Amino acid sequence: MSEPELLVRFTEEDAARALRTDAREGLTDSPKWLSPKWFYDAAGSELFERITTLPEYYQTRAEQQILQRRALEIAEITGAATLVELGSGSSEKTRLLLEALRKTETLERFVPLDVSGSALRAAVESIALDYPELRVRGVVDDFTSGLSALDAGAGRLVAFLGGTIGNLLPAERAGFFAAVRAALRPGEWLLLGTDLVKDPGRLVRAYGDAQGVTAEFNRNVLRVLNRELGADFAPERFRHVALWNAEQEWIEMRLRAGRPMHVRLPELGLGVDFAEGEEIRTEISAKFRHGRVRDELGVAGFELRHWWLDDAEDFALSLAVAR
Repeated sequence: MSEPELLVRFTEEDAARALRTDAREGLTDSPKWLSPKWFYDAAGSELFERITTLPEYYQTRAEQQILQRRALEIAEITGAATLVELGSGSSEKTRLLLEALRKTETLERFVPLDVSGSALRAAVESIALDYPELRVRGVVDDFTSGLSALDAGAGRLVAFLGGTIGNLLPAERAGFFAAVRAALRPGEWLLLGTDLVKDPGRLVRAYGDAQGVTAEFNRNVLRVLNRELGADFAPERFRHVALWNAEQEWIEMRLRAGRPMHVRLPELGLGVDFAEGEEIRTEISAKFRHGRVRDELGVAGFELRHWWLDDAEDFALSLAVAR
């Protein structure tokens, strides 16, 4: 077994600098916003894992069902020699692809990329142990900027699962797809997970579960700012809100101030005032239709070849080839 590698391109200092920049820009903007990337400290990641098991949150189960049924077909179509996973986390769902590619005997390398060094290190070590025939090279970086580090191995399949693409604004998505295409050669592949437009009531419930786990997950971003920037947010004074934006076809998660507040962020030398009812947008989660996915990929230089749905037609996996 070859020793797994870990390339750190996004350090703790980089993360601290990015958090300061995002917090200053978002909290001084009108309306206020924070990036969803800051949900995922250790506590936030644990809360999100709980969310994926909730009855209201169908996405993880739906994507898993598609992968269980289609992974071998994906392996046979792509004949991938290198599997790249963006935002890999624990790489659990990717094991379905790894097993399928093991059966087709084409895979030589696995390159997971994630911004969390600790999560990625554990995933790299686990995958290397279970798949000793693979060369495993983890890359610690932000998936929106780390594509230049992708291994130049032949026959690459890039997997971006979980519907995370929906957290990007349209212009950000366009930039992301263009960057992925620029990193690939013609004939290489992108496997993309997208949540689909559906009944708004179901969508709102998926982001506002009855147990309140999503509300705690949302408020956790304030705890991150308290810990990392010395802020004095009182998270319990902010109400979790999930709304369906019909025009944009996305869910918005917000935190709504329950009373007037003045919040200090000493690390930024910043004070921020909140009126009662004022909101911070903490996440968008865009929902897709077949035509939008096809068109956005097409503009970036991909051809959508396959579109697979779960039984309830809640979620889609798209397989597109670089032209």
